Amino acid sequence: MEKRVAEISRKTKETDIHIKLDLDGKGKSIVSSGIGFFDHMLEGFSKHGFFDLDVSVKGDLQVDGHHTVEDTGIVLGRAISDAVGDKKGIRRYGYFILPMDDALCLCAIDLCGRPYLNFECEFPTEKVGELETELVREFFYAISYSAGMNLHIKMLSGVNTHHMIEAMFKAFGKALDMATSYDERVTGVLSTKGAL
Repeated sequence: MEKRVAEISRKTKETDIHIKLDLDGKGKSIVSSGIGFFDHMLEGFSKHGFFDLDVSVKGDLQVDGHHTVEDTGIVLGRAISDAVGDKKGIRRYGYFILPMDDALCLCAIDLCGRPYLNFECEFPTEKVGELETELVREFFYAISYSAGMNLHIKMLSGVNTHHMIEAMFKAFGKALDMATSYDERVTGVLSTKGAL
C-alpha cells in the first residue's frame, strides 16, 4: 500500500503556511497557528481522525484571524486532495454524528471532486479564545473547495460555543477517516462513471 502523505506550502503577503498530512497515521500532531483555540481544534481533528498532522502558520494576526484561518483551510484541503491521490479503493463517503456534552454535530463527506459546503450552525458567541466564530465556516468552506469535497456540517443541538466547534472538528475528522479508508470490495473508484 502506498503511503498517503502530502506536504504543501503556500506563501502570500498575508500568510506563510506549511502543512504535512499523513492519512494513515496515529493521530499525532504539531500545530502552531498563533490562535490557541484554532490549534486545539486542529489537534482534535488529527487525534480523532487518526491523521498525523504538522501545521505551521505565520499570519497577519495584527489585522485579524481571517487570513490565517481561511488560508489554513485552503492548504489543508490541498493536502487532503494530494494525500488521497487517485481515490482507488476508498469508501469515498464518510459520516459521523458526534456528541460533545450539550453539542451534537452531524458531518457528512463525499470525496467526489465537486466542491460544495452546506453549513448549518449559529454560534451563541462571537469568539472562543482568540478565534472569531464566523471564521469556522470560512475554514470549512476553504477545505471543501480546495479538496474538491462535498461537505455537510449540521449542528443538531448545542448551547456552548466551545463544545459546538469542537464537535464539528472532531466529527469532520471521524467522517474524513471513514471516507478515506479502504474497502476491499471497491475495485477502481466508487463511481458508475468510472472516475471521480
